[in-house]
Amino acid sequence: MTPRDAGAGERTAVPRRPYLLRAMHEWISDSGYTPHVIVDAQQAGVEVPAAYVKDGKIVLNLSASATQRLQLRNDVVQFDARFAGVVHHVTVPIQSILGIYARETGEGMIFSENERDEPPPGPAAAPGTPAAKRRAKLTVVK
Repeated sequence: MTPRDAGAGERTAVPRRPYLLRAMHEWISDSGYTPHVIVDAQQAGVEVPAAYVKDGKIVLNLSASATQRLQLRNDVVQFDARFAGVVHHVTVPIQSILGIYARETGEGMIFSENERDEPPPGPAAAPGTPAAKRRAKLTVVK
């Protein structure tokens, strides 16, 4: 049973972030660029080498050549990677990922911090109504 099959007319919100992350990762990789993610290293569940955290954030290279056993799941990103020659297991909850971009071009996507609290978009609202004002916005990282 999927979230869409929850009941008669009842739907469970499925987070967009893991799907957008996977799509952007694939697009960046297929374009021949290097996918990097920006992570809020202070959130619960983040396991990264502390020596590489700066101002509470860390940038991680998610390319196939930089990672081993990369898993981009709905709840977490996990992989093994070398930092200064030492292998570390990295665990990053999806909600701690702030954005993904191509290192070479800067093109990418920043995720809304409050996305997890917003309901999925419903029918189009009339301009000027509260529902129309709280729509999510995508920003391209340059």
